[in-house]
This record gives sequence, structure tokens and C-alpha cells, in this order.
Amino acid sequence: MTAPTRPALHVSTLAVRPVKSLRGVEVSRLALDRLGPRGDRRWMVVDGAGDTVTAREVPIMLGLTARPLDGAIALSAPGLAPIVVQEPRDGPRVGVTLSRVGWATGCPEHVDAWLSAALGRAVRLVWLDDPGRRSVSTHHGGRPGDPLSLADAAPVLLTTAASLGALNDWLAAEQDHAPLPMERFRPTLVVDGDLEPFAEDAWQRVRVGDVVLRFAERCDRCVMTTVDLTTLRTGREPTRTLARHRRADGKVWFGVRLVPETAGELVVGDPVVPLG
Repeated sequence: MTAPTRPALHVSTLAVRPVKSLRGVEVSRLALDRLGPRGDRRWMVVDGAGDTVTAREVPIMLGLTARPLDGAIALSAPGLAPIVVQEPRDGPRVGVTLSRVGWATGCPEHVDAWLSAALGRAVRLVWLDDPGRRSVSTHHGGRPGDPLSLADAAPVLLTTAASLGALNDWLAAEQDHAPLPMERFRPTLVVDGDLEPFAEDAWQRVRVGDVVLRFAERCDRCVMTTVDLTTLRTGREPTRTLARHRRADGKVWFGVRLVPETAGELVVGDPVVPLG
């Protein structure tokens, strides 16, 4: 029997990351609505002042994994027993400084103690009860009514295998560097198929399965992409090579941020159709 052929462009990978700056998990299907991927970036780590703690400053955060559950998340970290954290719907309000949030809901003390032990510093885990309280900034391609979770700038990040292939070709030719995994860039969905590298930069809208998403902006990349996910140490790549090939307006670019226009379910293998 002949195996079914995939569409020319298709979804090769889907991922959800419940906690900002922690590792997430790949999934075979992902529910998506106007708020973005269900369960994605609804939690974050803060310090005693309510400032967001991220892997930009604390790279070992990328050694912790958050997995979505029904009404909860499961956290795992090297050297610690895993823990399940329920959505703290009756928890205390915690003031936070992340833009356009104001406050989030705190977790029980034993959760904060577990996370503090994992990171070697005093931190708290907080939960955003309603992503509708936050919006995509107009400076990042947002329009009135575009809600946003605790993600940096937009609900969805799309990357393509072709673009990663081009980057890895540059790394091999110019730095004799081993290929980098796509996970360095933390995409929501990865598109594979017959596509020119960085063609996604020009997409204004795209249909993925039955879901339509709108281009918000290209994604500028930060120091988090330089963290080796095995050693958790920071290096110079891919920032150095991207700066030679993908630098504009004082930033380096890889991937595009998208806003959902319709709701539905994304499935690995779904066809991807640029709409202009």
C-alpha cells in the first residue's frame, strides 16, 4: 500500500509551553482560539518584586519542563521529584511588572518552594487567570481586541524547516558549527515542505488546516537562543551568524509572530497555505 503523501507545505511540529521561559512539550494536536494555543504561557516565574524571571537572565530555567494537564500543569526538574500544580483559582493576587498585566494569581507555598529549589533562588509561580486582560501591543502588530497570554509579543510563533536549514548551512560553512535544533527558537508550529528560506517573512495571512492566522511581525531574537539545551550554557550562536545574514533595524530576525483570526485545532501534518 502506498503511504499517503503530505501536502507541499505542512505542519511538522507543534509545541505548547505552559510556563514562560521553561521548556514545553511537543504535541500532535493543539487547540487554538483567539487567546492563542490553549494552555500556552498562562504561567510565569517572578521574584519578590513581581519582576518576571526569564531564561535570558537564568538559563537553567530551560532545564525545567512544564507539561499541560487538564486544569493543571506538571513540572519536572533535574534532581527533584515532579510536581503537579493546579490552577490557583482562589489564590492571592500578586502584583507583577510584566507589561499590560498588573497582577496574576499566586500558587501555594510548597509550589514556590519547589521552584525556588530548582532554580537556586527565591521565586514565585503565578498564573494568568484571563488572557483577555492583556492585549497584543500595537507596536508588535496588534489590533484592538487581540488578546495575549504571558507570551512576549504575540500568541503564536511560526518557523520553517527551510529557514533553519539555511541557518545551519551558514553555521557549517562559516563556523564549522554543529546544526542547531529548532527548539532553540521556541516555535509554536514549524512548517516543512517545498519553501524558500525565510519566505514566511512575506506572509500576510496563512491558513493552517482550517485555522487562519494573521501576520503580526517578524520575530527578533534574544540571548535565549544562544543557550545550549543540553549544557544550559550560553554561547555566541546563532546570534553571531544571524547578525551577518538576518540583521535589520539593529536586531536579528528568525520566525514570524502570528495572531489567530479563527479558532480550531492544529494537527501535525495539516496543510499550510499562505494567503498573501
